[in-house]
Amino acid sequence: MGGAAGRVPSALSAGFIIVSVARLVAALAIVLGLGGLALAQTPKPITAPKPITMEELHRAGGVPRGWKFTLPPGDAKTGRALFAKLECNKCHEVKPDFPKTGGAGDVGPALTGMGAHHPAEYFAQSIVDPNAVILAGPGFVGPDGRSIMPDYRDSLTFAELVDLVAYIKSLDGGDRDHHHHEANAPQEQTAGPYRVRVEYTEPGGAGAHAHGAAPAKPTGHLMVFVADATTGEPVPYLPVTAVIRAEERPARTVRLRPMIGGSGFHYGADVTLADDTTKITLTLGAAAVKTMGAAAGRFGKPITLSFDWE
Repeated sequence: MGGAAGRVPSALSAGFIIVSVARLVAALAIVLGLGGLALAQTPKPITAPKPITMEELHRAGGVPRGWKFTLPPGDAKTGRALFAKLECNKCHEVKPDFPKTGGAGDVGPALTGMGAHHPAEYFAQSIVDPNAVILAGPGFVGPDGRSIMPDYRDSLTFAELVDLVAYIKSLDGGDRDHHHHEANAPQEQTAGPYRVRVEYTEPGGAGAHAHGAAPAKPTGHLMVFVADATTGEPVPYLPVTAVIRAEERPARTVRLRPMIGGSGFHYGADVTLADDTTKITLTLGAAAVKTMGAAAGRFGKPITLSFDWE
C-alpha cells in the first residue's frame, strides 16, 4: 500500500505536466498569431534622412549639400476644381477645357501645354509672388512696371496651392501644343555683360506687326531684349543679328533693328519662324557709341549666344 501510495503522486505529476505543457503551447500559439497579425498590419518605417548638426548646416551655407526646396505632390483633380472656382481662365486660357472668359483688361499667358516646361516650384512662386518673375507680353505689365496678376498668398491654403500647381503641371498639351508653346515662351540667358531675352509672336498675334509697307501676308515678330546684367537697364546702340536654323531649311541671317513698342525697347524683326526651327543664334556686336564711366569697355566686345528652339 505504501508502494501504491508512492506511485500516485508520480502519475498525477506527469499528467499535470502534460496538461500544463499543452495549455502553454496553445497559449503561445495564440500569442504568436496575434503578434504576427500585429506585425503584418504595422506599416514599414519610412527611411528618414540622415540627421545633420546645426554646425554642419552652417558650414555648408545654411542648407545640406545639394538641397533644393521641392513642392510636395498635390491632387490635380482638386486643383482643376480650384482653377475653375477662382476663375483663373478670365486671364489664362486652357484648351479645350477653359476658354478665356475675361475682358480686354484680363490678360495673361495661356497655360495650355505649360506644365511640361516649368518646374512646380516656379508655378507656386508665380501664384503667391507674381512679381518675382515678370513675364513680358501684351498687357502683362502695369504702368508701375509690376505684373498685373494679383498674388494669392492670402487667398489659398498651402494644400490648395499644392493642388492648383499639380493641375497646372498636368497640362502637358500633347504633341500638338508642344511647339506652339515653346515658340512663344520667352527664353533668357546671361552672356558677358548682357542679360538677353528672346521672344517671338506668331503671325496675327498681338505683338506681330510690320514696319513700312504692309506685307502681302501676316508675319511673326522676333524680339530680343538686351539689358545690362548688372543694372538691368536696356542697352541700346548694339548691332544685333540672328541666325535662324531649321531642320529642313537652310540657315538664314536676319538683322534686328532697335524698336520701341508695347513691350518696351527691343531689337526686332518681322520674320516668321518655321515649325521646324531648332536654334536661334544671336550676335551682339560692339556698342556703336562711345561708352564712358563704369560702362567704359564693358560693351566693346562682340558676344554670341544660342537659344534652342524645339
